[in-house]
Amino acid sequence: MDYIIMIAAMGAVTFFPRWMPLFFLTRYNLSGWFVEWLELLPASILAAILIPALVTSGEPRCLDMFRPEMWVAIPTFIFALATRSLGGTVIVGMVLFWLVRTWII
Repeated sequence: MDYIIMIAAMGAVTFFPRWMPLFFLTRYNLSGWFVEWLELLPASILAAILIPALVTSGEPRCLDMFRPEMWVAIPTFIFALATRSLGGTVIVGMVLFWLVRTWII
């Protein structure tokens, strides 16, 4: 029973923060600059998460541009921009990372 409660609580914590803006903001006509600003949020959040993991290593964090993750990310990003395919991007990134880990490192 504890697991069911925990799963339900995790679902609620995930669902409500996504549902509330949709529920409340769909009633209003938002200005154009605000909509454009909201469209930039996913890319900025993704960059804030990925860039430190791609270009830094060690404790304390040091700049390391020769990490295999960085060299795999560049062609994967280019593929993502060219195709706009999430599934294809994931597959290309996984295959490239496997190739780099297997053959180069």
